[in-house]
Order: sequence, then structure tokens, then C-alpha cells
Amino acid sequence: MDKEAAIGGTSAEVSRSVWTSLRNTAEHAINNGALEFFLKTEAPGGSALPASLLISMAPTPPGLAPTVDDLAQVLSRRPEGEAGVEAVVLPAGRAVRVHRATNLNFHVRMPAGVGYLQLAFALPLSGTEGPMGELCEAMAHSLRWV
Repeated sequence: MDKEAAIGGTSAEVSRSVWTSLRNTAEHAINNGALEFFLKTEAPGGSALPASLLISMAPTPPGLAPTVDDLAQVLSRRPEGEAGVEAVVLPAGRAVRVHRATNLNFHVRMPAGVGYLQLAFALPLSGTEGPMGELCEAMAHSLRWV
């Protein structure tokens, strides 16, 4: 991270702020069931286009996971700012898609109703409209259960 910041001409203050934010995100995620955390820190041409994907799981006893429609209703009532919430069908099954200007989350119902797998994409600089947002959508649509 420090090496990339030096190459890109990023100030030490910005680098510390980004590093702190990433560390806090990773620590919070680990404490809440995160399975994987991916971070893209560069784009072709040397411009900074950071994007991240946090994959986590919210297991429940079989049959106790809320339905996709019920989860969508609950998530649509959250006061976390303007968000589009909708139930969608992915190749992996029904899911709840939560779309904000810089975040795109998919809550994918796991087989046998044993909870949800969450794909949480963050695109703080480019936003979810455009090529990076389309890539995130494609990644969510590539999910399959085997």
C-alpha cells in the first residue's frame, strides 16, 4: 500500500486514512463472519480506481432464514441513506440487491434456507455506474452453487 501510494503521488495523510479505513473494514468483517476480502488498487493507465469485495456468510438454522422478499422489506427500511432495494434472480437463486451510489450488495439465499451469502462491493471513487459497477454485477451473476 505504501509503495503504491508513493508511486501514485498520494500524500502520507491520505495513505494513512485509506489504510485505517481498510484495516477497520477488515477487522469489522472478520468479527462479523467475513470469508474473503478482495481489493483492487489500480486500473490500466495508472489511475487509481479502488474497488473492494467483501464476502461474508450469515448462517441460520435450516428453515429459519427470512425469505428474500422479507429481507428486502427489512433492508429497504434501513436509514442508511438513499438505496435501491429489490429482489432479483441470479443463477445461484433469489437474492436481494441493494444499490447505492458507491456500494452494491447482494444477499444471496443459500440452498436449503440455511442463511445468506453476502457480496458487498465498494467502489468509492468510480461509483457503481459505469464499467466497474458492471463488473461487480457480472461477478454477482457468475455465482453458482456446486
